[in-house]
Amino acid sequence: MARDTYTELVNTPLGRRVSGALGLPQPARLRRHRPGAAVIDGPVALVGDTVVADRLAEVMLAWGLDVRRHPDPGERLAAVVVCLDEVSTPAALSTPVLGLSALLKQVGRSGRVVTVFRDPAGSSDPAVRAARQGIQGITRSLAHEMRRGATANGIILADDLDADAPGVAGALRFLLSGRSAYVDGQFLTVDTVNGELPRSPEGWERPLTGQVAVVTGAARGIGASIAEVLHRDGAEIIAVDVPAAGEQLAETANRVRGTALQLDVTSEDAGEKILTHAAQHHGRLDIVVHNAGITRDKLLANMTQDRWDSVIAVNIESQLRINRALLASDLFSHSPRIVSLASTSGIAGNRGQTNYAASKAGVIGMVSASKDLLGSRHGTINAVAPGFIETEMTAKIPLVTREVARRLSSLNQGGLPVDVAETIAFLASPSAGGTSGLTLRVCGQNLIGA
Repeated sequence: MARDTYTELVNTPLGRRVSGALGLPQPARLRRHRPGAAVIDGPVALVGDTVVADRLAEVMLAWGLDVRRHPDPGERLAAVVVCLDEVSTPAALSTPVLGLSALLKQVGRSGRVVTVFRDPAGSSDPAVRAARQGIQGITRSLAHEMRRGATANGIILADDLDADAPGVAGALRFLLSGRSAYVDGQFLTVDTVNGELPRSPEGWERPLTGQVAVVTGAARGIGASIAEVLHRDGAEIIAVDVPAAGEQLAETANRVRGTALQLDVTSEDAGEKILTHAAQHHGRLDIVVHNAGITRDKLLANMTQDRWDSVIAVNIESQLRINRALLASDLFSHSPRIVSLASTSGIAGNRGQTNYAASKAGVIGMVSASKDLLGSRHGTINAVAPGFIETEMTAKIPLVTREVARRLSSLNQGGLPVDVAETIAFLASPSAGGTSGLTLRVCGQNLIGA
């Protein structure tokens, strides 16, 4: 993994002065999750006078947060939560949004702004939908304006969803915490009452205790980081990768005290082999993370059959085949979780990656279409779409191209494998049970796509 020397430099006193004088980007050191640390350090301002706002105030107070309905001018704030769930016309946005405006200069380093509102698609009234859609535009634009590692994201609630639904508190805690360090300008939709919140601080730290998770492509990079974070959060790990990566796979499995399964995910019986291994070695299976993926880049004019077919086979056809086997098994039937790796290339496309973009857009389509299949088991299926992540692969990109890619986000830096892993761990947790069929970008609000 390449070092981001520029970010290290501008976070020194001299580098900060020089970059500021030259008008260069000044990426901040992001606040990432540390086991045992507080959800967020400092007061949280709550804007809004709704039932949802009252409920979220109670939730945050129960977490031990310092919640302020009327913060003092000039007081440093760790976060601002803006409840816009009762806004019904665009004109009605003025008062709460300008109330938020007055607080923005008080938001500190790695601060958070979280908007909470109802689903635009939940209303057929033109004015209501316009107002709700407007909140999405506000949130995305604000994310571009945040500085010093601060982010802005939103929580979208289904019209008939009560604020007491576990997924609402779960989404809020994730977006306030360091687990969402590289999630910016994005929206978490909560539309069912499924899920369960931890009953103790220890439960929030290890929400996957007693569960068994499969991670494909686990030998190295993002896959290894996913295995490590899921293990940290309490899960037993089945690390899966191809036989050629056997040595590194064994190292990952040993590091997380799990078991290793050498397997080609494109094989016809891959799903059955995963289920058999889980039954024999762990007695259950709760979480499957489809991380295995390959690239075979080429302009479409020069694309060959083997390059196209191999990418489609690994990145999407294998997931479809394994999911069919999982859903046919009673072993994978108790509130199961599936999380797939998509990509921003599947959202916005990328030069030389028609095969890869097709496969990753396919993942997004598969996830949205599979929501009801998992819902019948009180389970969920979601996808994570990483942007520029510091891995062995991106370290091979030419220096100038790599530097440009790092700065093409609102956070002006690449993400780390752990950023992807933290988001996957959240989506795999019981507190995310109200969210399904979603693709969540982990890209620092990369300046491509939606």
